[in-house]
Amino acid sequence: MNHLIKYILSVLFLIHASQIIGQELSLEDKIPFDASIRKGTLKNGLKYFIKKNEKPEDRVELRLVVNAGSVLEDDDQRGLAHFTEHMAFNGSEHFAKNELVDYLQSVGVKFGAHLNAYTSFDETVYILPIPSDDEAIIDKGLTILQDWGGNLLFNSEEIEKERGVVIEEWRLGQGAQMRMVQEYLPVIFKGSKYADRLPIGTKETLETFEPETIKRFYKDWYRPNLMAVIAVGDIDVDQMEVKIKKQFSAFKNPKNERPREEISVPDNLEPLVAVASDKEATNIIFNLMYKSDSEELVTGNDYRKGLIQSLFTSMINQRLRDLLQEAKPPYLYASTSIGSFITRSKSAFSCFAVPKPDDVEGGVRALMNEVKRVQLHGFTASELKTEKLNLMEAYERAYNERDKTESAGLVDELVNHFLEKEPVPGIDYEYAFTKKYLEGIKLDEVNAIIGAQINEENRVIYLTAPEKEDVMLPTTEDLLAWVKASDESEPEALQDLVLSDQLIQNEPTPGKVVEKSIIEGLEVTTIKLSNGAQVFIKSTDYKNDEIQFMAHRSGGISLAEDSVYWSASFATNIVGLSGIGAYSYTDLQKVLAGKSVGLQPYISDLEEGFRGSSSPKDLEALLQLTYLYFTEVRRDETAYQSLMQRNEAFLSNVMSDPNYFYQDRMAKILSQDNMRGGGIPTTEDLQKVDLDQALSFYKDRFSSPGDFSFWFVGNVEEETLIPMIEKYLGGIPSTKEEEWVDRGVRAPSGMVDEKVYKGSEPKSMVNMVFTGEMKYSREDSYYLKCLSEILDIRLVEILREEKSGVYGVGASGYSSKSPYESFEFNISFPCGPENVDDLVSSALETIQEIQEKGVSDENLNKIKEAQRRDQELHWKTNGYWMNVLKTYHVNGYDYQEVKWLDQRIEDLTAKDIQEVAKKYLNTEAYIQVVLYPEE
Repeated sequence: MNHLIKYILSVLFLIHASQIIGQELSLEDKIPFDASIRKGTLKNGLKYFIKKNEKPEDRVELRLVVNAGSVLEDDDQRGLAHFTEHMAFNGSEHFAKNELVDYLQSVGVKFGAHLNAYTSFDETVYILPIPSDDEAIIDKGLTILQDWGGNLLFNSEEIEKERGVVIEEWRLGQGAQMRMVQEYLPVIFKGSKYADRLPIGTKETLETFEPETIKRFYKDWYRPNLMAVIAVGDIDVDQMEVKIKKQFSAFKNPKNERPREEISVPDNLEPLVAVASDKEATNIIFNLMYKSDSEELVTGNDYRKGLIQSLFTSMINQRLRDLLQEAKPPYLYASTSIGSFITRSKSAFSCFAVPKPDDVEGGVRALMNEVKRVQLHGFTASELKTEKLNLMEAYERAYNERDKTESAGLVDELVNHFLEKEPVPGIDYEYAFTKKYLEGIKLDEVNAIIGAQINEENRVIYLTAPEKEDVMLPTTEDLLAWVKASDESEPEALQDLVLSDQLIQNEPTPGKVVEKSIIEGLEVTTIKLSNGAQVFIKSTDYKNDEIQFMAHRSGGISLAEDSVYWSASFATNIVGLSGIGAYSYTDLQKVLAGKSVGLQPYISDLEEGFRGSSSPKDLEALLQLTYLYFTEVRRDETAYQSLMQRNEAFLSNVMSDPNYFYQDRMAKILSQDNMRGGGIPTTEDLQKVDLDQALSFYKDRFSSPGDFSFWFVGNVEEETLIPMIEKYLGGIPSTKEEEWVDRGVRAPSGMVDEKVYKGSEPKSMVNMVFTGEMKYSREDSYYLKCLSEILDIRLVEILREEKSGVYGVGASGYSSKSPYESFEFNISFPCGPENVDDLVSSALETIQEIQEKGVSDENLNKIKEAQRRDQELHWKTNGYWMNVLKTYHVNGYDYQEVKWLDQRIEDLTAKDIQEVAKKYLNTEAYIQVVLYPEE
């Protein structure tokens, strides 16, 4: 962007900000509704909300929100709120069976990835993002919403076919967690309808309900006075309002309509306690909740109280995270929250922990002791200062991006506003309010929050755990005793700690820029530093407050000998939790308070580098962190022990879960049991991780910035960035650059058919993998991706819609140049064990159909249009440009062909896809791995 334009916009930004902040924002006044949003109510009671938002361009997010979910089902309708959602895609007044999905795919909208819906206890929400650069598409989109809201057909034949699909979705949810949920739900929701209204319903109802039963649910609850239509995107608000009124004004509410009651959860004087266990569970999970009545946010005082609660939960959760840094952490994870207790009428202060299997009581007591410590002593002044800085930074970032905010986030706010009366004052008000009142929040006010949340009444306690012979689980009496002991404990106050805010103690010696050029046509500046490092800079205006950062060097874990493989694999995890420079991990978070910056070093199989981002104002902090990760990593024995203990506790029982067991077996089969094949580590593997080996390997891979390439993409000024690059990246001398090593990990050849038996539920998982060596071709790699997209469409049509045998099915295909030229194509789906053979045969027949008859023009055009629409959005994001620039550099592609993919989409033919299917998918020699239940 032109510097003068940037200057003018920055001046306008400051003027606008000062005007907002200068407004009278009274605590007694009602929280306003965002004036940029058009809202209204039709005579039939249907509400609508419309907002113009230009990010992303030429797109609009449409929602149909129905204030009705599974909790409203009659006893003979359990699961039919969710089944109704399914029937919205199976025939309506304007769209016969499959026509709706076919049409949307033809305009670039993908089923599942874009088009979707969900049903919960209290609501059903239909999600429809569509292009907005064509009025005909917008009109069709609103017709789809209209049909969902009142014109579903519920054809008996389609209901029968959809039963199988919904039962497969039900099957997916079965397992240890669901079995334990069904044990504790009746306890924690005692006396409430929520206890037996899980949205998925019961298998018995799904298999046997009559069509009239689901039609009754639709007639009772899909009515205009329980609905909202929301449109947020690159649209004309006036025109959209006219269209919504035209489409939905004719809707009528039923005579003698059923009252839409808010289902409650009763209060309880004595604690409600449940303990559930299962032999396939992997972790112990403890929950303690203190219920209270929900409070509506109406005035500025309410909003201010919300800020106080946010500070409170941030500070107590930071304390819980700090305990994870101990050499013997008391739990694997712990957190607290204040929010909804399923029902809208109840809120809860929730305390959550994952104790270690060998010390359940210790984990529970540690969590509760921290809660008690806050009760007795409150927080410290430095903790409050830190969280105020973090909270204000979050609001500033949102305010700075207010004209670049994605429509999807804004539409979600309006969904919550309609369903739960969440205020929508707009970021101008929220930023100005927070700017005015945050600093004035006193420590005593934050400390007082816990007193209002914890009471003797309305306690709910439950614990879920693996069922193992060598693990003694607590009883309900034990849980009550532990909580009572914590209530009566008197932990000491924490000492206040004030840290320096200087990241770097010793200033680096700068290097120099020795070469500078421009990549013509891309507006990318390339720089070579005196130590050999290459830097690529692209300034964009896609985001106001974002700079994306990446660094890359070839090598990775492939350079680790087998004897240090596991140490190398954990190297960046250990470094990341050890802090850098003068600061431990915990102290580093405090030093970075108020800064919008993040950086993570990584070492993958074939490369190492960094991924990070910052705001323009915190760019130097990003470079300082990078410098420290190159030069001053810490040896922190405590952090190392903490990481190993937590991993060991998690891995000790992970293989009891059939899904983890299957994933591990898949990895071993595909790598022929090679240790580098990506299987789940064992506790024996963890014992091979040596702290000094890990640090030595990390330092070797990050010893030389001069061997790296760096990318900066976003709202960055070169004249500001280049001196920082010279200072923090240019002064460290380079060493000899290394290349990755091919360690010989290969998939088996020929036909492999393996059955894996694990788990008690009657469900299977199928993976069909076509893989092998190839002469790498960029074109073939693209065609494999296109083949996977075609198969996504066809397999959904056949396995789901025709056979009703799966809930979801997916295909993916790609090829790779490194560490050897190869391809992999995968088809996967869950299903009933009795259907495996039939569905596998159908999948193979679908492949053979493409090989013999090719691809229809209709499906070819669907995937091309979806790819075009994706590319329209991709080219306007910093992350996509970053990845494209890195890919072109690492592979030596011609930058002048950066739009290669755009042209390849236009040139794609059905024959290209047919030929690649013939070339790479041998239906008589592939790897098939199927999970079956043990019995």
